[in-house]
Amino acid sequence: MGKILIKNGRVWDGEKFSFNDILIEDNIVKKIDSNIIEDSAYNYDASGKIVSSGLVDAHAHILLDPSDEFGFQAEMCCFPFGVTAAADAGRTKGKKEILDTFMLKNVIFANVHFKDNKVDYEDLNNTLNRFNDKVVGVKVYYDSTGSEKPNINLLKEVCEFANKQNLHVMVHCSNSPSSMKEILDALHPGDILTHVYHGGVNNASIDNFESVMEAKERGVIMDAGFAGHVHTNFSVLYQAFKNNVFPHTISTDITKFSAFTRGGRYGMTMCMSIALDTGMKEEEIFKAITSSPAKALGKENEWGYLKEGRIADIAVFDYTNEPYSLTDNEGNHIENDSGYRCVLTISNGQIVYRY
Repeated sequence: MGKILIKNGRVWDGEKFSFNDILIEDNIVKKIDSNIIEDSAYNYDASGKIVSSGLVDAHAHILLDPSDEFGFQAEMCCFPFGVTAAADAGRTKGKKEILDTFMLKNVIFANVHFKDNKVDYEDLNNTLNRFNDKVVGVKVYYDSTGSEKPNINLLKEVCEFANKQNLHVMVHCSNSPSSMKEILDALHPGDILTHVYHGGVNNASIDNFESVMEAKERGVIMDAGFAGHVHTNFSVLYQAFKNNVFPHTISTDITKFSAFTRGGRYGMTMCMSIALDTGMKEEEIFKAITSSPAKALGKENEWGYLKEGRIADIAVFDYTNEPYSLTDNEGNHIENDSGYRCVLTISNGQIVYRY
């Protein structure tokens, strides 16, 4: 569509805020400066709004196969919320070629299955081979409510396997059969614990978040993995933030059961609003949805930053009348009549969503 000029915004570049204009030309961020004067095909006045690098969702569930139980259409669950890149967290079915057709930039975590109290390496290796360079890690559903009951030795085995393959492990820890300390002790630096603020058995508040803080010091990545109210206990979340135990990354764990329906328009913007309302500073929120997940996924040279010379992946946000209302599984309630709203998303220099 030619040049795009975004004027008068409060710009988040992945590291800091500034007040600048942004010129996009030939799908590239051509210039970031104050008071850019340029003829353009499309002008957007971002006065009073935040102009950010495109968001990165480190934990989503994307539809790749008609029989997929959780996956949702990639662009629909991402672009309306400012997300231009995402990790599909728990992939077994589908084909890499489908991922390659998406405008949404993407990587995957290959799902680990347990069978007869053993790691199903045949299934895992098939997934790794099929998706090849799209794979950044493996996902372990470490939850006692599943049909196969995992144990800490199986988790350690998977972590060692992944480490030798130069892959990271993402661990779903809700309803864990092991203590938070046991889980985190099994993880290597760069591995990811998702749903860190869940309220089930063996949750992080039991030892007053000491295990989480120790693991953070070792380089283990803490991912909020909100899933609305499903894998988040708002009492635990408040306690954690009161003790300055913030996540490295904020992700949605969005599925076909949650988008646009979970207590409002569920997506990354609602997760951002929840984080703000429970005590996280705006700068830390934006870091947790841009540069931090890009680094965690090994994509910091491509995603998560708004810089001259980079591909133009940009999202514009307002803080406005965007209500949400959620009650967790323990009856803790959180709501606000205001919240973040994405008003413009640009992917590869093209406008893909406008509110």
